[in-house]
Order: sequence, then C-alpha cells, then structure tokens
Amino acid sequence: MLDYLVRNACLPGENTLVDLGVADGNITQIAQSIHGDAPSFDACGQLISPGFVESHIHLDKACILDRAKNETGTLQGAISAVANAKSGFTEDDIYARAARVIEKAITEGTNAVRTHVEIDPGIGLAGFKAIKRLKADYAWAMDVEICVFPQEGLFNYPGTEELLREALDNGADLLGGCPYMDTDPNGQILRLFEMAREYDVDLDFHLDFDLDASWRHLDEVAKQSIAFGWQGRVMIGHVTKLSVLPKPELDDTIAIMRDAGIGLTVLPATDLFLTGRDHDHSVPCGVAPAHKLADHGVCCTIATNNVLNPFTPYGDCSLSRMANLYANVSQLSTEAELENCFAMVSDAPAKLLGRSSKIAVGQAASFIVLPAQSRAQVVSEISRPVWGMKDGRVTFEHPVAKLFRPA
Repeated sequence: MLDYLVRNACLPGENTLVDLGVADGNITQIAQSIHGDAPSFDACGQLISPGFVESHIHLDKACILDRAKNETGTLQGAISAVANAKSGFTEDDIYARAARVIEKAITEGTNAVRTHVEIDPGIGLAGFKAIKRLKADYAWAMDVEICVFPQEGLFNYPGTEELLREALDNGADLLGGCPYMDTDPNGQILRLFEMAREYDVDLDFHLDFDLDASWRHLDEVAKQSIAFGWQGRVMIGHVTKLSVLPKPELDDTIAIMRDAGIGLTVLPATDLFLTGRDHDHSVPCGVAPAHKLADHGVCCTIATNNVLNPFTPYGDCSLSRMANLYANVSQLSTEAELENCFAMVSDAPAKLLGRSSKIAVGQAASFIVLPAQSRAQVVSEISRPVWGMKDGRVTFEHPVAKLFRPA
C-alpha cells in the first residue's frame, strides 16, 4: 500500500518521465507507471531532486536590521553592530527570528541546514537553547545541525570555552572557530582541534576574511587537520583571500587543502557586500573561486550565511538564487559549470551533513519538484520549487502562477 504517488517526474539525466511511490516515509517504487489510488501529485514533467542543503547560516542573528546598523559597511562594522545588539537578545526573541528564516528556507526547497550559533559570556547559551528548541520543533520539515563557535574570540574572552563545552555536552553537533577575532589565533585553532578530538565532532572555521594574501590562518588549520587526523572533517568559510591569489599560488593552496582534507564554503552575498569597502573604484568581489577547487576534488559548497542583518542586509533563503549569484560573479555559463553550481547547494553539502543526494528506491522520501528539466536550468533561471516533501510528508507548495489575459 502506498501513502503517496508522484507522477510524471523528470529525474536528472533521464529522458523518460517516471512515477514515484512513497510509503512509510521512503521511496518504495520508481517506474514509468505506478498504479494505485493513493493521494498523488502530478509533477507535469518537472525536475525532481533531493532538497537543497544550507551548509552555513546564522539563524541566531538573523532579521535584526531594526536594531543593528552597519555604519561602515565593513566586516568589523558588522561584528561590532551585532556584538552591541546581542545584549538585548533573549531566547524567545532568537527563536522567533530563527523560525521566520527556517520557514522561508523550507518554502525555498531547503530541508537541511548547518547553523552557526555564537557562544560567549555576553549571550551565554540563549542562542544555543533557542536553536535547539527550533531543531526539535521543525524536524518535520528541516534537519538542523548546530555548530557552536566563539565569534568574539576564545582566549581573549574568558569563560567562552566553558560555555562551548556546556553546549557540546548538551547536544551541539559540531564546533566552529573564528581565529581572526582572537588575540591568539593559532592558539584558538589548536584548542578547537583538541576539543573536537575530545568530543569527536567536526570543525567549521570562519577563516581569512580579507584580501591581504601576505598572511593567512589556512596553513595552520591544514597543519592541525593532518596532525589530529581530522582530514575530511574540517570546513572553512569565506576565505576571501583565495579570490586574490594568482594561479600558481592558488594551485599550491588547492594542493594543501586536498592533502589536509579541508572543504570550502563560499558565501557570495555576504562576501560581495563586505569586501572592498576601502576601494573607490575597481572594487574586488572577494568571492573565493570554489568551482576551481571543486574541479580538483575539494569539497565545496555555496551558502547563505546571513539574512537581513549587518553582515548581509537582504536575503530570501533561496539557494537556487545563491547558486545563480555565484555563477554570475564567477562568470560561469556552460551546462557543466551550472550543474556544478547546483551540486554545491545540493550534493556536496548533503554529503557534508551525512545525507543522501540521490532519488532512489529505499531512500527517504525527502525531495522537491522544480520547474525545470535539468539542474543547470534551475541555476540559470533561479527556479523556485513548486512542491516539496520530507520523510513522506508534504511540507510546502507554491501554486503555479496564472496569467489573466484580456477577453
């Protein structure tokens, strides 16, 4: 007995439309024609795909433009504005703002996120507790992975490590870092690796967020990844320094990252907004060339980072739009290039979060229907999902737009 039928769906790379049978939360059948009287949805030849996966977002400080302004438009201006606003955050306030963003993301086809949550004596565990509640309350539509990290430093902010440990003891999924905000950057990196080994969790660093290629923390992260045997368990985000490296230096960096098993997350909206504020012409974009690293086997993802706050004063949680933005900035246009951009908001982050990126019998019935016939078309046209399901349960739909022509 089937619980649900999806008819006339287009699978990536296939020429023949298929039906999908869903039962007990899983895909139980895929065939050109499945007979049954279960409730059904007609995909009308549109593309079916696992949901998008958001690999780097800050739910705890989203939607705060009403109370936090970035007067300079710089990274430091954003950090200062949020640091000042945090004193007024409460657990319920964080929950309400984060829920608003989660609901946007659900309707844009995302069904899994990794969210970074700030931990320090100023905010305590309010953000962590709020996001932990949200993780439970929205599990019907979204899998939430919580990365706790010291945004304002570790060694220069006594009490932060103890709070990070408390969060890890109480269900945080992984540990993040922000070495450039610490008085002892290498010390922070080492301590976080020690804690990651102690708790057996992955690491995800905010790293090298400027355009000065004369120094960087990437090399220390790579060194410790190998020393601790943490290859394949470390991601680094932003890394805008990579955007200014000549090809020989970039090739050397790619080799270092491959050897250390380090992945890269690019955050186009934030990096474009904050980078190059000291330039009055020929403004650099600051977006790391993730596609070039991905071509050499580095795990690369594209993500949102922030929504409606001093770091990024806009956002709709659409990962098809973010993939399109990255393609624009990187001047990508071929079918293969756009397909790779799609993979960086689907396949790669799904693997990062330990999820399947396949539509197949036996897999969870967690997928979306997109008004396109290929993954490249989704990126080029910023296709918005029309319908979605998680674990066999319909979670959202967007009615098809109608034109009202004159009689």
